[in-house]
Amino acid sequence: MVIDLKRIFKSYRMGARDVPVLHDVSLQIEAAEYIAIMGPSGSGKSTLMNIIGCLDTPTTGEYFLDGESVADLDDDRLAETRNLKIGFVFQTFNLLPRATALDNVALPLIYCATSPKVRRKRAAEELERVGLADRMHHRPIELSGGERQRVAIARALVNNPAIILADEPTGNLDSKTGTEIMHIFDGLHVNGGTIILVTHEADIARKAGRIVNILDGRLVETNEV
Repeated sequence: MVIDLKRIFKSYRMGARDVPVLHDVSLQIEAAEYIAIMGPSGSGKSTLMNIIGCLDTPTTGEYFLDGESVADLDDDRLAETRNLKIGFVFQTFNLLPRATALDNVALPLIYCATSPKVRRKRAAEELERVGLADRMHHRPIELSGGERQRVAIARALVNNPAIILADEPTGNLDSKTGTEIMHIFDGLHVNGGTIILVTHEADIARKAGRIVNILDGRLVETNEV
């Protein structure tokens, strides 16, 4: 089991009160599984994704990643885990606007002290993998929404992570481009990747092997597709 969440509660301090977001969430995800987390806006799905991605910590509860308690990791180990084990794909792309596609994709490799020559080579390979070999020297403003999302996916893949977290990856795309992006995730899963996808779109969720529904911070049911 690659991900094991046990009785996760999460609340945020707002003024003089605590606002609960997640309530008693337990979830297990196997290696090479493809799951979709569904729920309306404000249901807690992005908070759950941030905890899975080690971007946030639970208020109470336990999270084990590859059998290791995330709570026991210091800041350096957490950063290393995020960089090497987990690839992130966001709805808003989160690309550096002044950097080329190649430089955006190479960014995670800087934190691994990878040499510039190797960084460029691996970044170019990932851009070719997502069909952007002829766009690698363009900046985000010169790319379409679908191309920017492909750059974001290439960046997520450049360290060859075992887990891909995708938060509404088709939310800002037209249906045709969204379908093309989902084909990339299908290929990653076929090749053994663990895919965790947050979406509010039922047709996108059905691409996964399992759908986890969340409502008002609680897992209400888990469906096998």
